[in-house]
Amino acid sequence: MKRRTAPALDRDRLIAASFAVLEAEGMEGLSMRRVAAHLGVQAPAIYWHVGDKAELLGLMARDIYAAAYAAVPQIEDWRGWLRRFAQALRSSLAGHRDGARLCAVAKPAAASDPHESAARITAPLIALGLTPQTALSFQAAVISYTLGWAMFEANGPMHDFLDRMMIFEDSFETGLDAMVAGFEPQAA
Repeated sequence: MKRRTAPALDRDRLIAASFAVLEAEGMEGLSMRRVAAHLGVQAPAIYWHVGDKAELLGLMARDIYAAAYAAVPQIEDWRGWLRRFAQALRSSLAGHRDGARLCAVAKPAAASDPHESAARITAPLIALGLTPQTALSFQAAVISYTLGWAMFEANGPMHDFLDRMMIFEDSFETGLDAMVAGFEPQAA
């Protein structure tokens, strides 16, 4: 009788399993042991692919952000790009249980070079005429706003409370539009 073998463990499979555990258990239940059990391996096998849980969270956050960047279509102006990025990020965060919380606590992936990361994430805005520093500043403000909003959105009781006071969906867009409209780029 032929034995069935499990697919080889790699980083992509590890991250996918981690998201599955996050969906099922939330941040409190996301542990290396639970991810290992989900994969059908012993916990030490995971450490061949990531150094620790902090690195794993960083890789998961990287994937959430990457999905948002990939979802932004070609746009002709930087204000439009920032708006579409915020909408895509909000959607990407909402696509994962505790996605906003995960991104709020995750450290950057260990191998990330800050200068390479900055060049990569600002490239669309630089191509639309912003300086690197202005692009970073504007993007940081939009990410912070969206991350905070997504935290409220994911918090059922707070969301319900806010929804009784305002039109929650419209308020995100109103705040985003006001923020982006108020940005003034500095001369190169």
